[in-house]
Amino acid sequence: MVTAKTRRLIPMGLATAGFLALATPAQAACYADYKAKQDGPLRLHYGVVELPQSICDRPGEIQSNVAQRLQSNGWELLNVMSVFDGSGLDQRRDSAAEFFLRF
Repeated sequence: MVTAKTRRLIPMGLATAGFLALATPAQAACYADYKAKQDGPLRLHYGVVELPQSICDRPGEIQSNVAQRLQSNGWELLNVMSVFDGSGLDQRRDSAAEFFLRF
């Protein structure tokens, strides 16, 4: 049985749900491909990392983020090659091999 109080709450609930949906829009994933090295003996690799959405349009922060992640795993970043969305993942998967989304 639907009461008068329930009839008032339903529109408020729908309005709140609609507001929350607009306030938190879906954000696309962001990735970068890079080249890195280790010394002694020299090792090179190409890899792909997922980036925090908040830095996807900030090249300096992307460079720093990737460098820190690699450094903590014994690698030195040589360069970030590009930043792309999820549609570019499949074409890079084979080239990155074991370094695909590793760090």
